Amino acid sequence: MKMTIMEYVQTLSDNPYFGAGFGLFGIGAGAALLRKGMQGAVILFRRHYMITLEVPCRDKSYDWLLKWITYKGARKTQHLAVSTSFQQSDTGYVSTKYEFIPSIGKHFFRYRNNWIKVERTREQQMHDVNLGMPFESVHLTAFGKDRRIYFEILEEARQMALAEHKGKTIMYTAMGHEWRQFGHPKKQRPLDSVVLDTGVAERIMKDCEEFIENVSWYSDRGIPYRRGYLLYGPPGCGKSSFITALAGDLDRGICVLNLSDRMLTDDRLNHLLAIAPQQTIILLEDIDAVFVSREETKEVKAAYQGLNAVTLSGLLNALDGVASSEGRILFMTTNYLDRLDPALIRPGRVDYKEYIGYCSAIQLQQMFLRFYKTQNENIENLSKEFAQSVLAHGRNVSPAQIQGFFMFYKNEPEAVLNNVPKIWELT
Repeated sequence: MKMTIMEYVQTLSDNPYFGAGFGLFGIGAGAALLRKGMQGAVILFRRHYMITLEVPCRDKSYDWLLKWITYKGARKTQHLAVSTSFQQSDTGYVSTKYEFIPSIGKHFFRYRNNWIKVERTREQQMHDVNLGMPFESVHLTAFGKDRRIYFEILEEARQMALAEHKGKTIMYTAMGHEWRQFGHPKKQRPLDSVVLDTGVAERIMKDCEEFIENVSWYSDRGIPYRRGYLLYGPPGCGKSSFITALAGDLDRGICVLNLSDRMLTDDRLNHLLAIAPQQTIILLEDIDAVFVSREETKEVKAAYQGLNAVTLSGLLNALDGVASSEGRILFMTTNYLDRLDPALIRPGRVDYKEYIGYCSAIQLQQMFLRFYKTQNENIENLSKEFAQSVLAHGRNVSPAQIQGFFMFYKNEPEAVLNNVPKIWELT
């Protein structure tokens, strides 16, 4: 007797063992399909209705963002990491400051009616060579497609960081192939606190301001938009101090580049000059101690040979080669102008030279007045008498020597006048 297909299926369905297995199989298959469907729906939803931003620790906005999240965003989070720093007040007192930032893990906060998930991750297998720390990143995830929410967050974080550093000068140093902040921001030094000879500070300041304000003038004439300065003169006469004060007056940071670094090569030098932070002054100090003129004798060249890895040709190309950066202000200092190679200080590499020398009568008077201006009613006459007394000895004296001498008589202007010969003994 032959069975039809329908009758055969009906017979199998009546079998309790087959029915139970088929039911379990159906439930399992249905659950698997539902799970895949949910996963696909989540992927599609995140792809089309959520926006994610990754900020790696190498990015300049990384630290800004962490602080902003702590102070403006996830203020109620209970999962924190601590960052300890020291701050010096105007009175000289050093206090300890603890800053809390989101710890490794997930955090949530609300920003302009939008919930944002913050996930800070750390890769134990990957290390930042420059910092010697594990590689980190922060991921922000929000609903919607509008990228402006992240632009607004990053801009608020940047403005908060700028407000924190307002009135301070940030120092940068080269670490590996990057510029990193060195130490804590310093209070900006007033330009008039560095006493130079008449008109020197004003001339340099005016030239810098004209350069900064005339971007289009350079571009219209096809002239590279960069400016090089050389301050030369005896040691202790205020070259580095003036540059620090100038940076504060121009509201710029300072990138200090040590050309004597044995790890610094021509390629790395070129790279560092090209990626220097915006709104900074690049400072190459004591350039004469690094390179010797090609016109010097063989004996002098032999004394300098092997002291540094950067070559003179590498520095020349970095200063004005085809790959040189635009908008750069670079200062070089030297104690011995005659030791520098003429190619290094020609126009285009050094556009402005200024001699910073020993104290003149005007400098001596101004330094005296600055130290003792509130301690004697007859201070004006005393300052002139002091200047005449110093110059009468016929010996050169640097501002550093005068300042060191004043430190022995902080509150005794009359004692200063009575002990002028000790300037050259005490310092």
